[in-house]
Amino acid sequence: MNHPTTNTTGGERRFTVPPPLARLLTQLPPYPGSLLLVTGLNLVLARQLPADVGAHLNGRRIRIQVRDAGLRFDFRWQDGQFRACPPQQATDLTLSANAHDFLRLARRLDDPDTLFFNRRLSMEGDTELGLVVKNALDALELPVFDPAQWAPSAVFARLQRLRPFGPPHGPR
Repeated sequence: MNHPTTNTTGGERRFTVPPPLARLLTQLPPYPGSLLLVTGLNLVLARQLPADVGAHLNGRRIRIQVRDAGLRFDFRWQDGQFRACPPQQATDLTLSANAHDFLRLARRLDDPDTLFFNRRLSMEGDTELGLVVKNALDALELPVFDPAQWAPSAVFARLQRLRPFGPPHGPR
């Protein structure tokens, strides 16, 4: 018997957010979550977007909907960066999937086409904009999210490289 927070298909265990946690997450205010998401998108993706993709995205309202967690993140591309938006009634494009599938997409373990054709990722709204986003995701270099880079030892090593040499105010 499967644990209620996992689903197996083809031998793969897929995590799903447990319903009690999803109910709690839906109570969170949406704007701070969107702000956190766009901060990550700007750190990881903004520099990789070609100018023509940025031009096509400019001012367009996009929503990321994490179905099993009951979360929605609204944002747009403007002036060369992603910007959080307050919750909107209408968007130009909505991308929906479970948390597990978004994580696999971010780690480049699955491509958007595979998730789409297996009905694990849906795109609603402007079809042309959806294709631009899908093609931009396909063209990204390397995994955009590698959990190993956030292990305490890896974070500490990065912080050590950023720290200037010697004591902050010279030798005493």
